[in-house]
Amino acid sequence: MSNPADGSDAAETAAGSTTPTLDRHAVAVSVVLPAYNEEATIENTVHTTLDTLDAFLKPGTFEVIVAEDGCDDRTPEIADRLAAENAAVRHFHSDERLGRGGALERAFEAADGETLVYFDTDLATDMKHLGELVNTVHNGDADLATGSRWMPENVADRPAKRGIPSKGYNGAVRLFLRTGLQDHQCGFKAISREAFEAVHEDVEDRHWFWDTELLVRAQRAGFRVKEFPVDWEPKGDSKVDLVRDVFGMGSQILRTWWQLSVQPRLNKWVTLGASALLVLIAFLLSTLYIDYRAVLDRISDADPTLIAVAAVVYALSWPLRGLRYRDVLAELGFSERLGFLTGAVFISQTGNLVFPARLGDGVRAYVVKARRGIPYPSGFASLAAERVFDLLTITVLAGLVLLGYAATGDLARVAQSVTGASQSGQIAVIVAVGIAVVAIAAVTGIVLSARSDRNRIRGLVERFSSDSYAEYVAGALERFVGDVQQVGGDPKAFTRVGATSLVIWTLDVITAVFVLAAFDTGLEAATLVTICFFAVSVGNLAKVLPLSPGGVGLYEAAFTLLVAGLTPVTASVAIGAAIVDHFLKNVVTMIGGGVSMLALNVSLTTAVEETEDVDEETVEEPTAQ
Repeated sequence: MSNPADGSDAAETAAGSTTPTLDRHAVAVSVVLPAYNEEATIENTVHTTLDTLDAFLKPGTFEVIVAEDGCDDRTPEIADRLAAENAAVRHFHSDERLGRGGALERAFEAADGETLVYFDTDLATDMKHLGELVNTVHNGDADLATGSRWMPENVADRPAKRGIPSKGYNGAVRLFLRTGLQDHQCGFKAISREAFEAVHEDVEDRHWFWDTELLVRAQRAGFRVKEFPVDWEPKGDSKVDLVRDVFGMGSQILRTWWQLSVQPRLNKWVTLGASALLVLIAFLLSTLYIDYRAVLDRISDADPTLIAVAAVVYALSWPLRGLRYRDVLAELGFSERLGFLTGAVFISQTGNLVFPARLGDGVRAYVVKARRGIPYPSGFASLAAERVFDLLTITVLAGLVLLGYAATGDLARVAQSVTGASQSGQIAVIVAVGIAVVAIAAVTGIVLSARSDRNRIRGLVERFSSDSYAEYVAGALERFVGDVQQVGGDPKAFTRVGATSLVIWTLDVITAVFVLAAFDTGLEAATLVTICFFAVSVGNLAKVLPLSPGGVGLYEAAFTLLVAGLTPVTASVAIGAAIVDHFLKNVVTMIGGGVSMLALNVSLTTAVEETEDVDEETVEEPTAQ
């Protein structure tokens, strides 16, 4: 059997005789047969392929490669024997599943022909079309040829359970990727060596979407694609899982659309402009139910001394953020100074205020990598672990207050304040509740799995998809969960980081207490503290979604809804306090970030640009233990 390490074809029969030789320089056409557990059909398929090729190509100018993909039946033995008997047959074996696309790509790279062909081993496509498929590319009429079961003049008769998903899939590809083709997934394609070499390194999928992505990228690169009708008859059961693989291919369509159509148009100015537009729209909508003239009047009347005290209280939380980050990194095997880590946190949070989609989180990973050599995987995972504690803490704080309202019989008043609120306020609360549920479920699952020392992420992801993108997602999630498990699996570390998180967010709430008190609301101290714990917690949960830099809009909406709905405080005072509270915290953050960038010699825009190119390193680089 062939060597799986280098992908070489089988060279000897079981009896030890040498495989017949073929002048590889004379080979012009390479036909690849992707095979997974095909013991019942592979021999007939190889012989039929050889006979068909022999009818229109000169002997010695073609080869047939069995790209056997980690089979656990007799397919490898049969393929070895066929390669030993016929010089035109080669066998590529893999001990592990590479995926259909992965097996095809490896075989194409090692093939000798300038025309690369593949079709499914069940021979569902009538072999009378093979000559047209091969010659279209071989004669230079097109760079890529593909058979089609859905062209108007020759529609395949497919069972509904396979035909409907196929039409839906092809429609989605046409819609998002603008190919103009009727059938992207027909297993009957040929491509020139030139076109394959030009685009295959950009193809990320390694399973069922591979040939669609190859086709789309070749078309986008300017290569000529010809689609022609074929007679096709379904043979046996499809190996495509209609839930797992169709879901996976759907995600691949969106991923390819993003890479080809959206990403090239994105830059920091576009993202900043889009975020500013979202904030402007939210502001304009809010003028329908908020009198901003009254809000400004209330802000101007606020007690500046209490505002200053609030700023000092909030500033005290930042060394604690650095301390917590140091504890998280220590659990992952890294020891750094508190001052440096506090500065890194300041810079990343400043990035989140300036850039949308929480790009500042990537800035922190860049800072600890560039200044201290901490690998990107550890930087991202430690930051993600910190986020889990943040979400858990503010969820617990909000939940405790909600339980307090329930115990005093005020739960109905809370519900009434939400249902009677503005649309933006309702959306903010709905988002907050959703984030809270996800946070509790995530932390519960991670802590329980940490106790069992098992990581079930990959199995869970592969229930939905087994393509290369799923592998990427599974790898990233496994690394993240594994690192969080290290913190969650150590009771002392979990308690220490959790306690620090509680103090951090308590100081965040006390900041809001002083701000709201500065507006002379007349609320009793207990009511003031209670409502701020509730409003700040829900507001911070609401702004988790990266809809705008710094979560501007959702935080204010949630804060105002709860303060105005559960206390005698007017909406103008509540929104004024929310704006001042959020603005004050952002100013402290940006001042700290500016000082830290000067001290650490870090450019925020450079850091964001650097982190856009770390995906591969994030996946491949090992995490220090």
